[in-house]
This record gives sequence, C-alpha cells and structure tokens, in this order.
Amino acid sequence: MTAERHLDRLRPAAARLARFTGRTLRGEWHAIVVDPVRQLARRGLSGLLLAFVAAFGVIFFHDIAQHPTGAMWVTRLGGVKADLPLWLSLLRTPVSLYVPALDLPVWAGITQLFLAFALAELTLGRSRTLAIAYATTLAGTLVARLMIAIGPGWSGLGLPAACGQVLDTGPSAAVVGLFTYLSVIRRAPVVFTLTGGSMVWESIAVPNLAGREHLIAVGSAVVLGLLHGRRAQLRALGRSLLPTRTPGPSPTAPTAPTAPTAPTAPTAPTAPQASQVLPVTASATVPAPASPHPTSGRTPMTSLER
Repeated sequence: MTAERHLDRLRPAAARLARFTGRTLRGEWHAIVVDPVRQLARRGLSGLLLAFVAAFGVIFFHDIAQHPTGAMWVTRLGGVKADLPLWLSLLRTPVSLYVPALDLPVWAGITQLFLAFALAELTLGRSRTLAIAYATTLAGTLVARLMIAIGPGWSGLGLPAACGQVLDTGPSAAVVGLFTYLSVIRRAPVVFTLTGGSMVWESIAVPNLAGREHLIAVGSAVVLGLLHGRRAQLRALGRSLLPTRTPGPSPTAPTAPTAPTAPTAPTAPTAPQASQVLPVTASATVPAPASPHPTSGRTPMTSLER
C-alpha cells in the first residue's frame, strides 16, 4: 500500500512534467525549424545568401591554403595570433572567419556553418546575423589576448605565453555564438544544451585556446540574447545614470558702453514773434426797412369810408 501511495503521488508530477516537456519541444520546433522554413518559402534562396557565402568562403580559403604560396597569402590576410599588434588582429578578424582552423576538420564543420548562418539569417536578418557573428568572434579574440597577457595562474584563468603563437582562425566561435543567441531569444533549451553545453564539456576535456574562446563566445551570446528587445529600457537606464544638470541663471553678456555724444552748440535766442491778431470787424447792422405809410396810432381808412 505504501508503494502504491507513492506511485499515486508521483503520477500527477510525472504528468505535469510530460506536458511541460511536450509544450517546450513543440514550441522549440516551431521557433527553430517551422518559422525559418516559412521565411525561406517566402524569401526564396535569397534568404540564404550569408550561409552560401560563408560555406563557399571556407571552401575557397581551404583550397588556396593547400599550396605554399596560397597558404602564405591566407595567413597574411586572415591569420590572427595573440602576439600580433592589436590593430593588425582587428584588421584580419573579418577574414579569419573564413579561414579554416588547423585542428578542426573542414568538411565536417561546413554543415554546422551553413545551418547556423541559414537559421540566423532567416530569423534575425542579415545585418544582425553579421553583427552577432562578428561580436562573438571578436570577444573571444580579445579576451584570449587578455588571458595570455595575464599569464598562467589566477585559478586557471590565465594562459601561457606560448598560446600567443597559435593560429586563431575559423568560424567555430561565430557558429557557437549564433546558435546560442538563437536559443536564448527563441527559448530553445535543447539547442542551447547541444551548443553551449558541448562547448563547456570541450573546454573541460581539452583546455586549449579554442575551448576558452568558445566559452567566451557562448557567454557573450547569452548576454546579447538577454539584451534583445530591450533597447528602450537600456536607453532609459542610460539616461538615469547620466548626471542631470539643474538649469541655472543664464549669464547675460555685458552691454557695450555707449559712445559719448558730442555736445550740441547753443542756439541763438530768437526774437519773440508778435502774435498775429486778426482785426475784429464790427458787424454792420442792417436797418429795418421803413414802412411806406407810417402809422401814427390811427388805423388806415378803407376806400368806402373815403
């Protein structure tokens, strides 16, 4: 009875775990496979331009490096080492993405390279794909130089100076960075385990320069993936960290002194002008007309009375 009770208690938890795993795998399948395939059907082969360029670039540089003269030019164009000047390493880093690594098989990595750039271009676009690939590769190169500069010790963080002469080329850091970035922004734990987890195991099993750079590429891709879609929040945070200046009274420019005016000459006194008085004319009174027959208090007679 006790075992049956334990089984009854574990069955709901196992069912919830199975449902969660199913939802996660189904969402990851749609995010990593179904959505890019739909983008490919809509855009056509033009959506795989970066993938074709990356694959053909690695094949081209691999074929050229088979000849002594070609190997010399490949090293001059894309050979990156930690003991080179920093400006020269930065100048060669874009080309070093297409130069095959010495200790990795070329044809086995072509499939991973094509798949990584294809999924990233269909999901992120060309500009962001190039930015993530270059940023993760550059982060690995710069941090590796810092580890070599520190030297051995520091709890295994530093590297011996002999690592500075190792040829640091290959698109592996970009491939790992693209897969990790996609798995973070698409919430794909299976892809993240297959890429980031394998790089961690590689760095533990074979503690060399390439393993360290792959770990750095994974870490930088995780940070970039967590910052994805938070541009407004980052701008607000940057504005809040900047010191705010309170507007003070604006200083007014001093006014230039006015030039003294020349004294005016005194004017001569003028004679007082006589006020023109208009002559007053007496109004002529018009006498009243005299009556032809002045009356002397009597009334005039009529013709009958005469």
